[in-house]
Amino acid sequence: MGFHETISPDGLPVRAAHRRNPYEYLMNGQQLDELLTRLGQRRAASIWRNRTVAAERAPRDVYPRPCMAFVLMDPTAGPWVSNADAVLGVITVGEGGSTFLPYAAAKAAGHRRLGRNYGEAVLVDPHLCGDGNFRYGHSARVRGQIVGSSSQTPDQDLYEAAALATDLVNELAELHLAWEERTGPGEWFTGDGRPGAEYSAMVEWFPSSDNAAV
Repeated sequence: MGFHETISPDGLPVRAAHRRNPYEYLMNGQQLDELLTRLGQRRAASIWRNRTVAAERAPRDVYPRPCMAFVLMDPTAGPWVSNADAVLGVITVGEGGSTFLPYAAAKAAGHRRLGRNYGEAVLVDPHLCGDGNFRYGHSARVRGQIVGSSSQTPDQDLYEAAALATDLVNELAELHLAWEERTGPGEWFTGDGRPGAEYSAMVEWFPSSDNAAV
């Protein structure tokens, strides 16, 4: 797990850390932290702009706080992986942003478990929430990438979560395209062109034709 920290042009601390890196063929852990920090900088600019805008010019109303927390889930993690272990990374913006991490985590985890916006369950199907869960939404899912965010109003949280998810998906697509152009044709999303360890382990018990008894 890595950690990266910077200050936005408007003076908001931006902190990012990854828990999992399913894209090692594209970048190492430090590079992933740097990517998350850059995306956090974009959200910091949005948060500051919407926090300081005049009320009559605020497209989504003035943000109540100059800070936010984001929890990003790993879209490559199987359903058998626990929510705690399926966190791709975390981003906080502004002083006090980390206070809202449990709320963002609850939204992201609820979305992953239910397969839909956790805020819908809160409002319509509370029987799906259960003991210990958060009483507010919303969460965002963009092309499979789930993000929970917290500290603003529910709709403002949803906007920022969706923007972050969109930015991440687009950045990864560009990195992947550059990797394909650099490496040329192949069979596996790996640095050495060999199968992933999981898939080799799935069939290693079966004797190959070279080793099978005649």
